[in-house]
Amino acid sequence: MSGRDAILAGLRASLGRDGAAAAAAQTAVDERLARRGTTIRPARGDNDRGRVKRFIAEAERASANVVRLKSMDEVPAAVATWLRLANLPARLKRAADPLLDALGWDDTALEVQRGVAVDADSAGLSVASAAVAETGTLALASGPTRPTTLNFLPETHFVVVPEGHVVGAYEDVLASVRDEMPATLNFITGPSRSGDIEQTIQLGAHGPRRLVILMVAADGEASEAT
Repeated sequence: MSGRDAILAGLRASLGRDGAAAAAAQTAVDERLARRGTTIRPARGDNDRGRVKRFIAEAERASANVVRLKSMDEVPAAVATWLRLANLPARLKRAADPLLDALGWDDTALEVQRGVAVDADSAGLSVASAAVAETGTLALASGPTRPTTLNFLPETHFVVVPEGHVVGAYEDVLASVRDEMPATLNFITGPSRSGDIEQTIQLGAHGPRRLVILMVAADGEASEAT
């Protein structure tokens, strides 16, 4: 018997509960959790046809840049072009994600590395677990191939968002990870900002100064929300 089991057994004994009563109580709890319903949801994120359009509008309202792509194959060139036009170094630290591993990075002039971001990295690339139409928010779950450091250390943060990952509200994201919660789940809306200095908004105060969302259309075609 583990220490935890011993403690719980002692508590049950002090309360006069035997094993059968404890099992019945646990069954009742499990049944109640299985019957849990959904909470009140905002209407503006629940329109399936307009969900992508709503997400883009809210993300841009939060000072994010949104680049529309027809397929994942366009991601490397889009990153290289954006960095060049912004007159930024052609260097990128990207997640070791299977979606990104399959792309043609050698066809660009980028200096690309995979793995955890460090202070010296000027640009990072992640893949969003989900995107929330209600507020233009990205949901980034940590994992072996998706280090959280990429979300905060580089001054320019690129995030790939397949259109199929756009959901209506925060509740949809939480429901998808309820049974297997990641170590970290970051919700990011726009680039980092702070108004602590003389009440003037400063970008990049506590994280990326630039957020570039690479919105990849489903099935290689632009959605009706464009």
